[in-house]
Amino acid sequence: MKLNLLSCDTQRPDRRAIAKCISEISSNISDSLSNELTDILLEGDTVEIEVEDKNAGSALRSLRKLSIDYEIIE
Repeated sequence: MKLNLLSCDTQRPDRRAIAKCISEISSNISDSLSNELTDILLEGDTVEIEVEDKNAGSALRSLRKLSIDYEIIE
């Protein structure tokens, strides 16, 4: 399943927690790339990631917990 991460609505986003979440839920993103994607997301740009279908429910729950808005592409 592909997701577009749209924005993070929290006042003071936890960059480390977001980067860790992205690297854990995505199927092909390293820790360094997740840090870069976190910076891009927090600057206001959209980030596309791919999540394995078996992890989809927990991945979406983790994103909601971090106040990250997303849309499901496929």
